[in-house]
Amino acid sequence: MPSEFFNTSEVLEAILETIDEGIHVIDPKGQTIFYNGVAANHDGMKRSEVLGKPLLEAFPSLNHKSSTLLRVIKSEKPIYNYSQSYVNAHGRIIETLNTTLPIYVDGFMIGAIEIAKDYSSLRQLSERLADLESSLKTIKSPERKTPGNGGLYSFTEILTNDTGFKGLISQGKKAARSSSSVLVYGESGVGKELFVQSIHQDSSRGKEPFIAQNCAALPESLLESLLFGTAKGSYTGAVERQGLFELANGGTLFLDELQSMPIDLQAKLLRVLEDGFIRRIGGTKSVQVDVRIMAAMNIDPKKAVSDNSLRPDLFYRLNVLSYELPPLRERIDDIELLSEHFISIFNSKLGLSIKGMDEKTQIFFRKYHWPGNVRELKHTIEFMMNHTENDVLNLEDLPQFLKKPTPSEKILPLREAMIEMETKLITEALLQTNGNVFQASKLLQIPRQTLQYKIKKHI
Repeated sequence: MPSEFFNTSEVLEAILETIDEGIHVIDPKGQTIFYNGVAANHDGMKRSEVLGKPLLEAFPSLNHKSSTLLRVIKSEKPIYNYSQSYVNAHGRIIETLNTTLPIYVDGFMIGAIEIAKDYSSLRQLSERLADLESSLKTIKSPERKTPGNGGLYSFTEILTNDTGFKGLISQGKKAARSSSSVLVYGESGVGKELFVQSIHQDSSRGKEPFIAQNCAALPESLLESLLFGTAKGSYTGAVERQGLFELANGGTLFLDELQSMPIDLQAKLLRVLEDGFIRRIGGTKSVQVDVRIMAAMNIDPKKAVSDNSLRPDLFYRLNVLSYELPPLRERIDDIELLSEHFISIFNSKLGLSIKGMDEKTQIFFRKYHWPGNVRELKHTIEFMMNHTENDVLNLEDLPQFLKKPTPSEKILPLREAMIEMETKLITEALLQTNGNVFQASKLLQIPRQTLQYKIKKHI
């Protein structure tokens, strides 16, 4: 259809209906003028119950102070990443993470727009996981691989022929004798959690809980309540609940992607490291905990400090025992060792009897960059073993994006070559982030919605 037949407002409305965030727009009088389907699903409302109606009529539990939209109308200042909990007209508790912005046309404010992410289900899931951790903590066993202590690996299971990595393992064993905090950093997929689990397992806390939490996986308010616990009434529907600090008491709390933890929350973590006391969200009583903190980062902590994503005082507090794990491309001798190990694992899992790799494949593996490190190597081996028709893996079994063109192949048309390169980069980003689309979009420096579209189109 020619572009002259399109109505600009209709196009804009169609765009706002396709994105996966809730969009709510009100005019200066507080009346809803746009409300997309995602927002209606978040709120448990029908669009007809909200569109054209005053905001406080549709959501009677809100008021001029608790509504971010009305606050922005009054202040004309944006509010970013604000968590909101309220009850809709049907009595359902709704929790969202909102960014609310004033809308200006020709210098005049004509309304406010709210972009909301629903995390009611995410909070419920995290709380169920915390309850599960609490119930599993009651299981006490001297055996290593029990649900009770949460540990999975020990130093004996870290395979390496690399002299430098062997030195790190030796240092890690010494760290196990201490209760000082540990900071491990290195690229995604190098085995940071395996390393800290091994320190925990080798320590006097080895029979106590090992609890891991990714700091990039949750909004700030949800991460804070998960770590510190909640007091009854601290938010709508809140009950008394232990946080991960209390659940890990006597053991280890592992905080992955520490640089993604909001700065204000890092300050609270620092206080716990200094005095050993925590206070539940909304509570007045401080509780002493005996928890060893281990943290991991996928960037150099000094860079994180300079980028203002890591507090300097927290870095210095954690930097007592710090270890940089080398990427797989710097441990060439480990590639064959690990490949043989993964082939053995998948032979058992898949009921196969693959004998190994041919020489050309071994050479390719040694030359390849392995941006996803050990994790990418493991996934590659698994792919090849699921697709091979032979008893020895060869180059034909490689995933398509890893196959190199030979000199005899024709030069691809530019459009096809760009799509192929784009697909490769997206795949490598997803491997590095263990399938996390949001983190992959940050690596590729494109919007998450754009990445989701490209994944559906090319992968």
